[in-house]
Amino acid sequence: MPEPVDAVEMRTALAGLRRTSGLPVAFGGLLSDTRHARIAELDGARTGALRGLVISAGSGLGGKAIALARPCAVTDYPVSRHISHEYDTAVAAEGLRSVVAVPVVVRRTVRGVLYGALRTPVSLGDRTFDAAVAAARDVEQALAVRDEVRELLALTREQVAAGPGAAPGAWEDVREAHRELRALVPRVADPALRDELLAVCGRLASASAARATPAAAREVRLAPREVDVVACVAAGATNAATARQLGLRPETVKGYLRSAMRKLGAHTRLEAVVAARRAGLLP
Repeated sequence: MPEPVDAVEMRTALAGLRRTSGLPVAFGGLLSDTRHARIAELDGARTGALRGLVISAGSGLGGKAIALARPCAVTDYPVSRHISHEYDTAVAAEGLRSVVAVPVVVRRTVRGVLYGALRTPVSLGDRTFDAAVAAARDVEQALAVRDEVRELLALTREQVAAGPGAAPGAWEDVREAHRELRALVPRVADPALRDELLAVCGRLASASAARATPAAAREVRLAPREVDVVACVAAGATNAATARQLGLRPETVKGYLRSAMRKLGAHTRLEAVVAARRAGLLP
């Protein structure tokens, strides 16, 4: 069964935090509501004492980071006077002393908390703080992409259901959604969500093909990045703008476009877009 995207991204971020900071222990989790986070992922832990721990906003170090929406740290957790001590038993079981907690903030809303820790009471330097903040940013970006994907999917499902009967003006919205969805695909780490994205893109394109006459559509196979480039061209983007949107070099975009035009039998950018739509590759 595929893992949820938050588990995949959190685990990757924790491994990255340990690697870049040298901290022996990293752990974290997302909020289940506005005030509670559950520690779901551990990296480098010797026990399971922290797993499943529910952190309340304002309580302990992580709860303080959640409440303040900013990184917080202590040099010696068990005796720190700057935090409350509801979670001392679990922290002691793991033998943690110096700890940093960084909130995961998406669109000004705290969505999770990520920790890095030492088993000795020493002051954590800027390098450690920077690594912890960078790890949290990775999770933030992944969640932001997932949110954007879900919003776009919700908007496009209605148009997919409408199919060929959709109002003519609605197809411009469909085409823009298709382009945005395809641009997001390479940024999605979760395989299940990525497959769902590609499936929706395929249904959008097929719905467009159904509007064309059967004789107009023909079998053409383009590489995924070729479709991405033609989708951007269809939205009126220049090669430079397409490169920025897709995270590619302008020369690479030109190469993909030339290849797509050759496969589509097109001599101009407009002909390529028309042929791609007739072939059911674009909505």
